[in-house]
Amino acid sequence: MNAIPALLDHLVLATPDLAATVADFARRTGVTPAPGGVHVGLGTRNHLVSLGGTSYLEIIGPDPEQSAPGRPRPFEVDGLTTARTVTWALCPPDLDAAIAAARAQGYDPGPAQAMSRRRPDGTLLEWRLTDGDDAHPSGLVPFLIDWSATVHPTASDLPTTPLLSLSASAPEPDEIRPLLTALGTDLDLTTGPVGMQFTVDTPLGPVTFH
Repeated sequence: MNAIPALLDHLVLATPDLAATVADFARRTGVTPAPGGVHVGLGTRNHLVSLGGTSYLEIIGPDPEQSAPGRPRPFEVDGLTTARTVTWALCPPDLDAAIAAARAQGYDPGPAQAMSRRRPDGTLLEWRLTDGDDAHPSGLVPFLIDWSATVHPTASDLPTTPLLSLSASAPEPDEIRPLLTALGTDLDLTTGPVGMQFTVDTPLGPVTFH
């Protein structure tokens, strides 16, 4: 199996139907994702699964209990017709230093923006992440995240499906690789249509998601 990228924080599996995708994940793996929380004002909510260590899978989709946000929902979920792994996130030791280092190498990951969501128990989680509007359009170049004083999602006793591998394809992989290097990470890349896939270990055996 290929190596897991350095500093991996989480993978983002976006879906137009959160309940259906969570049910599908549970059926295929034997593991039911835990409710994560609501992104108030953004029109989305998520469910989470630990990938082992301090990495996790975020399954995100429209929140039927929120009114339409009046702007596109995160990760382009409004335009999806099926669940898809759309991007990933790194958690560098120092977010601001990582942004500066990437810019010095010719890649601007965008400014850090404050974000938050509220867990089902009412706890407010707050973090900063680089602005996705400036990200590479393929989604294969990760955004950066800093959890600061907030307890990391993997510290909340999530159900676990250990990550076995992560890979991706792009029409021009050599366009992507220098950007990954600028962020201090790597990704198993092959030539092909834009896409990501990951394999997790489960009670039902290894399962691959795209």
